[in-house]
Amino acid sequence: MRILAVDYGKRNIGLALSDETGTLARALSVLPHVSRLVDAGQVAERAATHAAGRIIVGVSYDEDGRLNTAGRTATRFVEVLRNQTALPVELWDESLTTRDARELRLAMGVGRKQRGGHLDDVAAALLLQNYLDAQSSTRNG
Repeated sequence: MRILAVDYGKRNIGLALSDETGTLARALSVLPHVSRLVDAGQVAERAATHAAGRIIVGVSYDEDGRLNTAGRTATRFVEVLRNQTALPVELWDESLTTRDARELRLAMGVGRKQRGGHLDDVAAALLLQNYLDAQSSTRNG
């Protein structure tokens, strides 16, 4: 089953998709943020287009383990998304995925000019890979 991951941000929405086996994640695309309703419709449409069976939305927390501002925004988005699709929609901790995406590009030797672009789809792929790895260890552990 394919899984679509969403890194929901103030300006952009990063999307990533798993392979059919639910083993590997890859960056898919970046959508510009319009409004929660429009964003949810676009995400639901992408999930249907790519035959996803589940949607994972990243949510972030503060140091005390409470939802931070971005986490609350993502939670409100999920409420709207659940009204746009019949697919299961889960929240998943995305703490530090954007930072990790930036470090990944640096480690890959991506030049300074190319590093200035959107990291949202890469962050979504890291989020999804984290989710897939956790599911795999649960099944195999």
